[in-house]
Amino acid sequence: MLTEYIRYRVPAGQGAEFEEAYRRAAVHLAAAPECHDFEMTRCIDEPECYVVRLTWTSADAHLTGFRTGPHFPPFFAEVRGFVDAIEEMRHYEPVDIGSPVPSLYEWAGGADALEKLFHTFYQRVPEDELLAPLFAGMDPEHARHVAVWVGEVFGGPKTYSEKRGGHRHMVSKHLGRAITEQQRRRWVTLLQETADDVGLPADPEFRSAFVAYLEWGTRLAVLFSRPGAEPAADEPMPVWGWGSVRPWQG
Repeated sequence: MLTEYIRYRVPAGQGAEFEEAYRRAAVHLAAAPECHDFEMTRCIDEPECYVVRLTWTSADAHLTGFRTGPHFPPFFAEVRGFVDAIEEMRHYEPVDIGSPVPSLYEWAGGADALEKLFHTFYQRVPEDELLAPLFAGMDPEHARHVAVWVGEVFGGPKTYSEKRGGHRHMVSKHLGRAITEQQRRRWVTLLQETADDVGLPADPEFRSAFVAYLEWGTRLAVLFSRPGAEPAADEPMPVWGWGSVRPWQG
């Protein structure tokens, strides 16, 4: 992830106009897959000072993907009138100084806990009436691959991106499989039951984030699996934390 900070000093009396311009521009930021999230803050001590923070999936995604893509022109058209108010526009990358808040990956117990979860889960799948047909002929390494995927999504090592092809590869595994809503629900329910059985953390905060991802991810899988579906396979890997992620941009 790359963070961009744009510091503005908006002329007196133009604050409302500036904010409204960014509200319109935000529509185009939200539609751009390169932009992970964004926010605007206003200085209490100097109300004419604003900071816009934008998080991009990478430097190349911002400077090449977004700047040369279809969403930049309409975005820039909305904020063009305030370019002269920019006092600073810089990119920043994270510096690891430790964090008091562990990632979901760390809280879950890391690679060992996730591998145990999915190994146990996929041992049960062949015995399930709804799920068995969907996973017939399953790759013996499937459980481990899913554990690696979820581990990266939850803030762990980027192994799935580096060795398994990232989001594009995961999407390809669902194309044309025609997953039903009943199968999706059963997958989520059985995995939650397995999480209890293998001792995954049961605190409300972790489980709410865990279940939220299962709901979000499986509903996308159903969409990907529909006949004729053509999802945007170049989307970045999801990043899931204690809050939430932006809705899927198809």
